[in-house]
Amino acid sequence: TPHHHPLFQTILTLNNTTTVTSELDSQDVEFERAAKFDLSFTVTEQHTPDGTPDGLTVTIEYAADLFEPATVERLADQFQRILQSAAEHPDTPIHDIDLLGEAGRAELAALATGDAHPLPAAALPELFAAQVARTPDATAVACGTDTLSYTELDTATDRLARHLTALGAGAESRVALLQQRSTALVVSTLAVVRAGSAYVPLSESWPAERMELVLADTGAELLLVDAATRDLPFVRARAAAGVRVVDVSLPLPDAPARAVPVRPCPAVQPERLAYVMYTSGSTGTPKGVAVTHADVAALAADHWWQQDGHHRRVLFHSPHAFDAATYELWVPLLSGGQVVVAPAGELDAERIGRLVTEHRITALWLTAGLFRLLAEDAPESLAGVREVLTGGDVVPAAAVRRVLDVHPGLRVVDGYGPTETTVFATRHPMAAGDELGSAVPIGRPLDNMRVQVLDAGLRQVPVGVPGELFIAGAGLARGYLGRPGATAERFLPDPFGEPGSRMYRTGDLGRWNPHGTLDFLGRTDDQIKLRGFRIEPAEIEAHFTARPDIAQAAVLLREDNPGDQRLVAYLVPAGDAVPDLAELRATAAARLPSYLVPSAVVLLDTLPLTPNGKLDRRALPAPVTSAGTTRRAPRTPREEVLCGLFAATLNTEAVGIDDNFFDLGGHSLLAMRLVAAVRTELDAELGVRDLFEAPTVATLAERLEQAGPATALPPLVRAERPERIPLSSAQSRLWFLNRMEETERASYNIPVVLRLTEAVDTAALQAALDDVVERHETLRTLF
Repeated sequence: TPHHHPLFQTILTLNNTTTVTSELDSQDVEFERAAKFDLSFTVTEQHTPDGTPDGLTVTIEYAADLFEPATVERLADQFQRILQSAAEHPDTPIHDIDLLGEAGRAELAALATGDAHPLPAAALPELFAAQVARTPDATAVACGTDTLSYTELDTATDRLARHLTALGAGAESRVALLQQRSTALVVSTLAVVRAGSAYVPLSESWPAERMELVLADTGAELLLVDAATRDLPFVRARAAAGVRVVDVSLPLPDAPARAVPVRPCPAVQPERLAYVMYTSGSTGTPKGVAVTHADVAALAADHWWQQDGHHRRVLFHSPHAFDAATYELWVPLLSGGQVVVAPAGELDAERIGRLVTEHRITALWLTAGLFRLLAEDAPESLAGVREVLTGGDVVPAAAVRRVLDVHPGLRVVDGYGPTETTVFATRHPMAAGDELGSAVPIGRPLDNMRVQVLDAGLRQVPVGVPGELFIAGAGLARGYLGRPGATAERFLPDPFGEPGSRMYRTGDLGRWNPHGTLDFLGRTDDQIKLRGFRIEPAEIEAHFTARPDIAQAAVLLREDNPGDQRLVAYLVPAGDAVPDLAELRATAAARLPSYLVPSAVVLLDTLPLTPNGKLDRRALPAPVTSAGTTRRAPRTPREEVLCGLFAATLNTEAVGIDDNFFDLGGHSLLAMRLVAAVRTELDAELGVRDLFEAPTVATLAERLEQAGPATALPPLVRAERPERIPLSSAQSRLWFLNRMEETERASYNIPVVLRLTEAVDTAALQAALDDVVERHETLRTLF
C-alpha cells in the first residue's frame, strides 16, 4: 500500500554522538516539517560544556492525519515514565512499570464508573405493585386489540401466581415458560416472580433435546404452555415424565381456599433468582445465567429510560429466551410505560413498520444485523420512533448515518453487554449532527456499573491501549446455575471495588478512546456474536465430532459478501466414511437451536494448519452455495420471478424451483429481505414464517396463489416535531391532550374529561383547559 513506508511505520533514533553545528550564510532558507514515518521518537543525549551527561531530550514527530495531539501527549508521558522507572529501578520487569501515575488512574476511574444513583431496595413484585398503585388505569400491555391496564395485569398475575403456589412454586424454584409472545406470556412472567420462583424461558424453535437439557439442568417441575405449544411432542413427553404442565390459555381451576395463602408467597427478597437464561457453552453444553431481582431492578431503574419519555411504549419482539426481552418487558412495566407485544414469529421490515405506526412505538431494540437490514432496505419503517437501541455485534456506522439522515429526530443507541450483566453494561447515544467515525463506540457504563480495561495481569491499561473488558457493579448476575467452576472462572474478585465485590470477565477486547468512550475490538477467544446471539463454536464442533463418521470439526464465521455473515462448519470424515451433507445439516437442525446450525457444511481431507500447528483459518475455503446442476427450471412466470429473487438475495447465479432457501445459505435476516422483495415485485402478502414453512420456489409459489395483495403502510408525511407546544389556542392544547402518554394522562384524565364534556363553545373549552394547565405542574412546565 502506498499509504505508509513499506518496511516499518515507527522508528526510534538515539543521537549520542558529538553535536555538530553549522552556520548558513543565506537568509533565504525556510524549513518545512513533514513526517517521514507515522511515528518517530528521536532521543538525544545532552552534555554540559565540560562533557558531563546532562539528561536526554526526546522529540516526537507524528503524522497528523493518523494521531491526535492528545494521543501523542499520552505517549510522551508514558515513554517518560518508562525511562524514569528504568533509570531508578533497573531490576523492574518492563510489564511492571507503572504507565499511569495518580493522574492516569484518576482519569480511568472517572471513565470506568457510571453515574451513581440510589438502587431499588425491593424485589420485582413489590416494585410492580408500586407502579400499579401509581398508574392503575394506564395500559400496561397491548397485543393487537388485546390490552390490559396495570390493574388488570396485576389481577391476572395474582391469580396465576396463587395457582402456581398451590402447585408447589416457591422461593428459588424454577418454572419453565414455553409460550408464544402474547399478553398471556407477560402475565406468566410476572406470576412466576410473584410466586417467588425464577422463570426459565424456552423457545419452541429449540430442538426437544435442548429443552430437555435445560429442564434437567434447572430442575424445573412446572412448565407453562399455551394453545400454540401444548401439543408439541416435547410437552407431551414431559407431562408423561411427571412434569406439571399448566396451559395458561385455559381457565385456571379454583384451588381450595385453605390451600391458597392470603398472598402467593412471603415477600420476595431482592437477592433471589428472577430468571435463568441459557447461552452457548464452550464445553458443548449450554450454561444457565442466574439473574436476580436486584439485577433486573437495577437495569429498570437506570435514569436513561426515564429522562425524556422515549421509552413509554416499547416493542416486545425479541424471543423470550433472548436477554433483550428483559429490557422490553421490565423497563416499561416498572416505569409506567406500555409493552407492545409483537405477533408470534419472525418480523420483517414491513410488519415492524406497521406495529410502529399502529401502536405509536417510541422505543425498540434491534440486533445489529436487523438494524443494518432496516437501514438499507426500509428505514421508513422507523418513522415516529424516538429511540432505537441496537447491538449484540458491531454496529455499522453507515447504517446509523442512513437512519439518522431519514429520521433526524431519532436517537440511535449502541447498547453493549453480555447476558451475565443483565442485558446492558454500556451505551453510546448518537443523534443527527453527531460526528460518526468508521466504527461506532460502545460508549460509557450504565448507572452504578463499572467497566475496566485490563491487561493479562488484571492491571488497568492507559487510554488508547487495548485490553480485556471486565464489568462490575449493579446488574452483575449471580453466576452460572449449578456450575461453580465456570462461575469462578468468569466471575472474579474485583480489585477495584469494595471488599467482597466481583467483576465479570467478558472475553471481549476494548480500549478507551481519546473522546472518553469505549471502542469494541473483538474477542480474546473464538466466541462468535451473530445476529445478537453469543455462539461458542466449540458447542457446534462437539455436536459434529460426537458422530462416528466425523473425525475433526472447525466452525467459524465468514463474511464473504459485505454484511452477510454466515456460520460455516468444516468437517474431516473419519476413515473411509462419506457423510451426506444434507443429512449432516438436518441432524444439526434437529439437535441444535436454529442460530447454532451452520449455513454451510464443507468436507475436507484435513484441516489446514499454521507452522505452529494451529488451525489456519485463512486457508479454509469459502463454501460453494450455488444451486446444483440438476435443478428444475421455473414452469410459470411467478416461479421465474421467485427464482430471480432467490438468486439475487442469496448472491448466487441461479436457483432451481426445488432448491431450499436455507440450504443455499439463507438465514432469518436474508429471509426478511426476500419477503420484502416478493411483496414489492409480486404484490403479495407474505410473512417470514411463510418462507420457513415453504422454503423452495415451488412451494412458495403455491402458497402465493392463496395470498392476498400486499398490505400497504400509510403514506408518510414529513413534519417537524415542536419541542414546546404553543398555547395560543384551545385547539393546540387539545392537540396536546389527545396525544399525551396514557400513563401521564391517568392522574388527571377525569377532570379533563368532565370539563371538556361540559364545554359548549370555544370560550368554555379555552377556560377549561386554562384551569387544567394551571393545576397540573407537568403541563405548566411543558407549556
